Amino acid sequence: MPPPADTHEDRSRRAASVLAEVFGFTSFRPNQREIVEAVLGGRDVFAVMPTGGGKSLCYQLPARVLDGLCVVVSPLISLMKDQVDAARENGLRAEYLNSTLTAAERNRVYRAIGEGTLDLLYLSPERFALPDFCSGMQSWRIRFFAIDEAHCISEWGHDFRPDYLELARIVKEFPGIPVAAFTATATHRVQQDIVTRLGLRDPFLVRASFDRPNLYYKVEPKDQVDQQLIAFIRAANGDSGIVYRGSRKSVETTAARLNAAGIKALAYHAGLPAEERRANQDAFNRDEVQVVVATIAFGMGIDKSNIRYVLHADLPRNIEGYYQETGRAGRDGEPARCVLYFGRGDIVRLRHFIDQVEDEQQRSAGLAQMNQMVRFAEQQVCRRRSLLGYFGETYAAESCGHCDVCVGEVESVDASVAAQKILSAVVRTGQRFGAGHLIELVRGAATERMRQLGHDQLPTWGCGKNEPVTYWRRVVDGLVAQEALVADPERHGGLVMTAKGRSIMRGQTPFTMLRVAEKAARRSAATKLLEWPEADAALFTLLRAERARLARESGVPAYVIFSDRTLRDMAARKPGTSQEMRQVVGVGTQKLEAYGDDFLAVVRTYREGQPATVPTEPSAPVAPRSDSRNAIRQTVDLLNAGRTVEEAAEERGIKVSSVIRYVEEALAEGLIKDPDRLMNTHRRDEIAAWFASAGSKSLSAVVQASGGAVGFEEARLARAILFRK
Repeated sequence: MPPPADTHEDRSRRAASVLAEVFGFTSFRPNQREIVEAVLGGRDVFAVMPTGGGKSLCYQLPARVLDGLCVVVSPLISLMKDQVDAARENGLRAEYLNSTLTAAERNRVYRAIGEGTLDLLYLSPERFALPDFCSGMQSWRIRFFAIDEAHCISEWGHDFRPDYLELARIVKEFPGIPVAAFTATATHRVQQDIVTRLGLRDPFLVRASFDRPNLYYKVEPKDQVDQQLIAFIRAANGDSGIVYRGSRKSVETTAARLNAAGIKALAYHAGLPAEERRANQDAFNRDEVQVVVATIAFGMGIDKSNIRYVLHADLPRNIEGYYQETGRAGRDGEPARCVLYFGRGDIVRLRHFIDQVEDEQQRSAGLAQMNQMVRFAEQQVCRRRSLLGYFGETYAAESCGHCDVCVGEVESVDASVAAQKILSAVVRTGQRFGAGHLIELVRGAATERMRQLGHDQLPTWGCGKNEPVTYWRRVVDGLVAQEALVADPERHGGLVMTAKGRSIMRGQTPFTMLRVAEKAARRSAATKLLEWPEADAALFTLLRAERARLARESGVPAYVIFSDRTLRDMAARKPGTSQEMRQVVGVGTQKLEAYGDDFLAVVRTYREGQPATVPTEPSAPVAPRSDSRNAIRQTVDLLNAGRTVEEAAEERGIKVSSVIRYVEEALAEGLIKDPDRLMNTHRRDEIAAWFASAGSKSLSAVVQASGGAVGFEEARLARAILFRK
């Protein structure tokens, strides 16, 4: 079907209007406007945009503007429902077709397609392989196809999926319909492979910067890593995060230790039953647990926008995978932290897996990728510059200001003398021993084994006794990482010196390593990262509790209601009216209608308890005062006739929160005949106990005291009944 016969200016105006009205944004992010206009103009598109760069808006917005259907190919069935829920919350007509639907549900979706009442339809790539499916789509009124995670079609990509090859049929079987392909990560080689395999026709190409300025990158020496994880997560104050581990066993062990430490954590790996994986992912998406401990199997299936940290407790296999996994953090654009815990054992572990690969070319590629990761961890180079360089992008700034190297958390020191001591110990012991024995030797350990071997008589015995074990472990790790030492599998992992190691031992080549800088510098950097300018932290906490309540009631992930970015802006602005709420970033018309009153009630209550920090004029009422008395009277009549609060709201076509506010005013005037009937007695008594525990009639105090178990409106109703006299 040909594109609409309108001008570039017409398309720009419509796109800007939908951006504000539907999605609640006043401006596009970089590259979004150009992509949207290309799609609206009927052109193929290929876009490489980093996670959090707003890819979904690039096809959801045109789907809302165009009269017809956008078919979205999404790789994971487990993610489709959340994608559809998020689109619906913005007012788009969205459905999905996959194997989880019943026959009746599939028929309902097909009817909607036939009636032309859908904007978006999500499909898995496997669906295209079904007999006669593509031919059946010929009768659909499709305006364009959107392919998400397009790198899955390339065998050069880090997550190749054979089912994606079926998507090459789209251009052949739907020659007049444009295709827009998106990915968050692709080298130039992968990019060209995707364009060729999909058969895109003179596509509009966008290769956005891979820079994620809101992410803070850090590498930390691994030392009792589970304790390091516990300390970090406890300091995160309840924020959501992911811990990546290299094996299923370590996933299970770490998850168990986090739970034993009082941190709500769940495991996720490919060895778990599909139902358990799905349940664990849903619990994380809905903020029911704080942390997921996972292998790389936990990847594209997560669309959660408010992940505040990603911790790698083991070295990833390659830079591309590391970038993709850290990209799960901070999708809402808010600051997030990415910490890699690195030690010599990671190199040994990965090298063992690589050595099992029979194909020499693949083995060589795997070793090269591992070495790139090691250099990323060991070199005193801006982490951001190192990552961007992998994707062929030059970072121009002298300092990124958002990694441990650039803010001075780590520093490079000359450790040539220490390296020479270790290398001398390697040579004098016949290059047969591992790191543990070598460290004991230089520290002068008086063990029985040391005496039996005669190593306590060597000149190097005790030469490093003034430095702790952790220091010598860093020296050995650095020598292995810089390939001065290698583990010899034929000698049971004994460390063997290389030509570079001999050069260091002779003093011909200097040896430097990174060390953690002074604590004051670390503390200063961390504080700078975690400051949230202009946002009230206490109000943000209350807004987040209200979001969790609404998410539970609606059966959707919390971030689908509003992102952390939206709640931060709300906490900073403290809107008192619907008009002011509409100015909050991410609040579109649909979400204002659905949730505006609920969040305004939270802000209003907070403002009432903070007179010194807010304007003195009262907040505007929800409805004009001339209508208020009539609304209260109609509501009271229904309640006195035996209706519940929920039934009164439904009959009047208003929100429950509005009924509760009317009840509050009516009880103050004694207009309701039997107030105790308005709330379950047991629940009212529970909330009364929370009021007593808080020692206050403040709604904020009760919500906080209950840990979010009591919502604002429920507390408001209970307070009105309990204290009406």
